[in-house]
Amino acid sequence: MCVGVPFQVVECRGGIALCTGRGGTRRVDMTLVGNQPAGTWILAFLDTARETVTAETARLIADALEATERALAGDTDLDHLFADLVGREPQLPEHLLAAQALSPQGTKDA
Repeated sequence: MCVGVPFQVVECRGGIALCTGRGGTRRVDMTLVGNQPAGTWILAFLDTARETVTAETARLIADALEATERALAGDTDLDHLFADLVGREPQLPEHLLAAQALSPQGTKDA
């Protein structure tokens, strides 16, 4: 399994960007997303940028990665790292809502 890690571009030249994020500074291949200006957040897999993301999305991913590390170390106080999820009902993505609406099992009256 490959996990995407958010990084912020410091500088980008010739398809390679110097980026900072969890774990320090890395050189990231920008071939799939093109050269990006300093300050842009990217999601990198194995030192290759796959997509650009917003600062908010980068923060949510970083928090989830932090929660994973803490959980593996035995920490159970993780709610603050999932503030966007705590206290709300799970929601299906749009493509699954459409499938649920077509399914006889998906109706609340069935």
